[in-house]
Amino acid sequence: MTRVADVRAATAAAGIDALLLTPGPDLRYVTGYDALPLERLTCLVVPAEGEPFLVVPRLELPAAEHSPAGRLGVEFVAWDETDDPFALVARRLGPVARVGLADRMWAMQSLRFRSALPGAEQVLAGSVLRGLRMRKSPAEVAALREAGAAIDAVHAQVPGLLKAGRTEREVGKDIAEAILAAGHATVDFVIVGSGPNSASPHHELSDRVIQAGDPVVVDIGGQMPSGYCSDSTRTYSVGEPPADFSAYYEVLRRAQEAACAAVRPGVTCEAVDAAAREIIADAGYGEHFIHRTGHGIGLETHEEPYIVAGNTEPLAPGFAFSVEPGIYLAGRHGARIEDIVVCTETGGARLNDRPRGLVEV
Repeated sequence: MTRVADVRAATAAAGIDALLLTPGPDLRYVTGYDALPLERLTCLVVPAEGEPFLVVPRLELPAAEHSPAGRLGVEFVAWDETDDPFALVARRLGPVARVGLADRMWAMQSLRFRSALPGAEQVLAGSVLRGLRMRKSPAEVAALREAGAAIDAVHAQVPGLLKAGRTEREVGKDIAEAILAAGHATVDFVIVGSGPNSASPHHELSDRVIQAGDPVVVDIGGQMPSGYCSDSTRTYSVGEPPADFSAYYEVLRRAQEAACAAVRPGVTCEAVDAAAREIIADAGYGEHFIHRTGHGIGLETHEEPYIVAGNTEPLAPGFAFSVEPGIYLAGRHGARIEDIVVCTETGGARLNDRPRGLVEV
């Protein structure tokens, strides 16, 4: 119940009467219950005052009871097919002025809550949960470390999969199988961007045939059985790459190293971004670094904090995020290097250990 109690205290401190958490990362964070997102309402209600309760469809009650939520001592309130679960929540809450809705709540549910609680202002539950979710506990860091080791094991296999004559899709299929074999429960994404496609940061797998001399960006990740995610990018070359590519790849490597070295408590998120961006800009490639330096990671691949200009949030021990600068020459080629980094009491610790230099295969 410790995490539930922390959330209840944070809800009260934020001046919110109750949090309403439907299936998604917020609910899993608070209870450990990875509930199915269905049209039938499942909702953890955390009042600022009073005891929390979990509203579940009766047919989902066994699954909820056998989940980690069943060990928390939270009351389960089952509803039947002819019941109105939104009205049920409203009756149990009584008059409320502000409620926090799960950031990933479906619009159809938020609108039903608006009708059931017409006098309540709706705000995002993330305003309450962000401070708790950003600062990972030792157990969460251990889960992320396990995820990092699993995705590193996949990158170790990539050189054997990249061959001239194979398509990106063929390589991507093999990588997806390797992600599951390495211990992930699901494959979240597989990016294999070859040649000119390496200049597209979120390139989708295509039937392009990989050619000799191609740079290849491989950005991969999945979710472990714990719910915690992996995400790591390495850039490869099928044979000798173009000379100009090799030149800016070294700039990129120095930029990624500088950003990782900048991580320590009290340093702002935007300062970590600047550490990478300044090196790339000074080398003349500033306009080709077209995205933020990183994103938080945990039960979601992308969550707070975001490592980007304008984010003055100071790092604190337990913050976990990617450091992934890139340089992209549209229509020609590109490169990215990405590690997950955790802020510690004294600096930063990388959770990915694969070599960061250009790997020629």
